[in-house]
Amino acid sequence: MQTKYNIVKQAIKSKILDGTFQPHQKINSESQLMKQFEVSRHTVRLAIGDLVNQGWLYREQGAGTFCADRTKEEGSLTGVNQKNIAIITTYISDYIFPSIIRGAESYLSEHGYNVSLFSTNNDHENEKRFLETILTQHFDGVIIEPTKSALSNPNINYYLNLERHNIPYIMINSYYDELEPLSIVLDDEKGGFTQTEHLINLGHKNILGFFKTDDIQGTRRMKGYIKAHRSHGLSINPTNIVTYNTSEKHIKPVQELRKMIELFNGDKPTAIVCYNDELAIKLLDVLREKNLKIPNDISVVGFDNSFLAKVSEVKLTTVEHPQSEMGKTAAQMILNLIKDQNGNTRKTNEKVESVVFDPELITRSSTKKLNE
Repeated sequence: MQTKYNIVKQAIKSKILDGTFQPHQKINSESQLMKQFEVSRHTVRLAIGDLVNQGWLYREQGAGTFCADRTKEEGSLTGVNQKNIAIITTYISDYIFPSIIRGAESYLSEHGYNVSLFSTNNDHENEKRFLETILTQHFDGVIIEPTKSALSNPNINYYLNLERHNIPYIMINSYYDELEPLSIVLDDEKGGFTQTEHLINLGHKNILGFFKTDDIQGTRRMKGYIKAHRSHGLSINPTNIVTYNTSEKHIKPVQELRKMIELFNGDKPTAIVCYNDELAIKLLDVLREKNLKIPNDISVVGFDNSFLAKVSEVKLTTVEHPQSEMGKTAAQMILNLIKDQNGNTRKTNEKVESVVFDPELITRSSTKKLNE
């Protein structure tokens, strides 16, 4: 548990790092801080004194306490070639993320850069903490996988402060739309369309869709699912779409599929489009539990072509995700931005632009023609 002194100190520091307090701007008075945090004057003075000693604030006799201008200090440190890159991802050790990280890390290491990895666990508070670390430890550039990218992000000011400090950053897998950053993504809408159209071409008309909707990938894959139906003149039963968020991913889809199977009567679904392979494997377990054979009774399509698509006894039809290539492309892009930032010449003078990978369907044994 944090002490009151540390809470006050960290709150002031956060306001500096997110750009709320600009250099030479007066911060709140001691009385205001006492009221805001419900602490004693002694606690406030301890916190402010520590920040003054560390160079975050300075005092002017009779005028108050002000935010220090740290750009000179940062400028002197920038002159030393530290060659540090931060990679922030939602997860580090599971699913497709190790392949993405390896692709970036190997390329950066080859070019003499140290890589620091941070995992937000898809939590905005963790993302904020890591952005504060990056703003205080002088990284040359940042590769970021956004946290819950379909939701309003409370940390936008930190990204704007990265820009103000001329720290280049790019986003992978998705991006915060309001920032319009340089990004490297898969065309998720086309991927969702491809999944669904594959099933429609096999004769399936009653198709369930499961989508995680607190990130942009999920909302766009769902959009592709809907567009494929419309493109082929098929109506969608609204109850065929199941949405869930990150905190529900281990429970809600499984529960919903069990309910649907129990209520099957008449025109039962014959196929399932899954947000990703990880979900598909969970749903395969439910189908087996209910004595449904794949693909004889029901076809299933995953997304990502992860290692999970091949380890199950039913090999998954899925959409290819260029995991390692995406990581390497991100590394190349961030180094080009750093060279441009430092005024160094590159082999090509082409403008650095966002990259969108084209999805490709990998067909295996989890899907087949209806009534084949």
